[in-house]
Order: sequence, then C-alpha cells, then structure tokens
Amino acid sequence: MPTPFRLTAWAGSALFAVACAMPAFAQDKSVAVLAIVEHPALDSVRDGVREVLAEAGYEEGKNLRWQYQSAQGNVGTAAQIARKFVGDKPDAIVGIATPAAQAVVAATRSVPLVYSAVTDPIAAQLVPGWEPSGTNVTGVSDELALERQIELIKEILPDAKRVGMVYNPGEANSAVVVRQMKELLPKHGMTLVEAAAPRTVDVGSAAGRLAGKVDVIYTSTDNNVVSAYEALVKMGNDTDTPLIAADTDSVKRGAIAALGLNYKDLGRQTGAIVVRILKGEKPGDIASARSDNVDLFVNLRAAQAQGVEVPQAVIDKATEVIR
Repeated sequence: MPTPFRLTAWAGSALFAVACAMPAFAQDKSVAVLAIVEHPALDSVRDGVREVLAEAGYEEGKNLRWQYQSAQGNVGTAAQIARKFVGDKPDAIVGIATPAAQAVVAATRSVPLVYSAVTDPIAAQLVPGWEPSGTNVTGVSDELALERQIELIKEILPDAKRVGMVYNPGEANSAVVVRQMKELLPKHGMTLVEAAAPRTVDVGSAAGRLAGKVDVIYTSTDNNVVSAYEALVKMGNDTDTPLIAADTDSVKRGAIAALGLNYKDLGRQTGAIVVRILKGEKPGDIASARSDNVDLFVNLRAAQAQGVEVPQAVIDKATEVIR
C-alpha cells in the first residue's frame, strides 16, 4: 500500500495528465451578455449566441460561465450592469442593441465587446468603420436596406402618402432610420410624420398622436416600440391605421407585414464571432459584419383588422403567412 506522500504525488500526477489531455477549448471561459430590454427579437439574438457556443463545445456549468442580464429598457441600469460585467473580467461581453453596446464601450477599452442588433455601429460610435477596428470592439449589425422597406409599403398601400413613425429620439438606431427615411420618402412621393416616444410607456400616446394624420405607420427595430408593440396594434386596429414593420416578430403580434432579419440567425452570426475570440482572436482584428438573411412575414388577420387587402403578389412571396 503506498504511503500518504506517494499517494498524494500519484494523484497529483494523474490530475496533471488529465489536464494536459483536455482539449484547449475545454478550458473554462466566461461570456457576459447584456441586452437593453427583453423582447422576441433580442431574445432570439441571445439564444442564437448561446446555441453556437454550445455547438463549439462551450457548455454552461461545465467549461463556460454564462451571465445574462437585461437592463429592462433603462440606460442607467445598462451602465451599472456593464460596469459590473467589466469588473468580472469575462473573456467577452455581448452587447445586444445599441444602448447596451454603448454602455459597455463606456465602461471598458480592454474587455472584448461583440455588439449585435445595432443598426449603425459607426453612428453609435462603437467602431470607426466597417473594417477591423483595432480596438476591443467588433460585432454584427442589423442594418436593413430602407429602399426595400419603402417598396414593401408601396406594394401593400400604393396610395399611401404620409408615413408615420413612432421612435425613441435617444436611441441612435432609431434616429438614423428617421433621418434616412426623411431623405428617401420624398423620392417616392411620400413624407414622414414623426412621433417621439422616449420611454416604453410613451409608445401608446405617441401612436395616438398619429391617428388620422398618416396613411400607414412604419416601425423600425426601435427597442421601446418593439417592447410595447401591442399599444401600436390597438391603435392601428381601432383607427384602421395599417402597421408595416421591420421586425418579423411584430407581424405575429399584429403588424400587417414585415421584411426583416432572422434574429436567431443574427445571434448565431454573433456567436460565431464570440467563439473566435474565445479561441484567441482579437476583436480588433475582426471586421464588423452585416446580415442579409431577410424574411417576409404577412399577417392577413391583422390586415383585415386594419382595413387592408394584401395583394396576392405579396402573399405569394412571403416566407410565412398568418391567416
């Protein structure tokens, strides 16, 4: 029978041998995820990131410490969570939506940040351009070609002249879209009518201010608006005001149609970048990316409730039709 010293030495040697035999990716890693708010699109991004990490061998509770927090739409709370995450020194932080990513950038210049669901990362001052940033930041944009959004509006409502938008002027994503729509709509014989909703609770009253003044309301991926979409749907149904969205999940909640990104795919694309960082790449060497995987969703029940007949040509090319 071995002496206690020999037994201890043998056990230590055995543990060392097991550790050496473990694959490199199995070493413990830490990923922290901050979302500005919870709603179906942003939740899909989070789930897509986690899914890709698991497929790459990073399993929560085994070799991955996974943290997730939502700021519940509060920018101050996002800043607090970001500082807490930075203090934990994770291998990467994922910032979902512009205010969340901006909070992390304000908190650190060293911990890798991978942003996601940010329409214009340059205007949001996350990166200087689309090429590798040379900083601690990279990510995936959910920027949409607005010309295609306007074409969808015209296909469904060819006589529409006044396009309403409810948006949060404090969210860079939304301010960029409003500015671009102001420039593009006149080229199609249309004008933009704005209604500001700085907080989620303001969405319903902002929508009410548009009633009777617009032919259609277009909703971008503004997080306040998407979080309170039911308030818009009620106004649209009560006043026969059609709703066209940029977020396909909003169609399930009562918009007539949306040409939008698949946010689960966006999350998976984001997760793939996180994996590259966990395996040793520097975020500053990875170029920011866009996604062009768009789907057309149509809700015929919502169309009927809002007094619209969707052209058959639009129905025929839809990825999903809710009847």
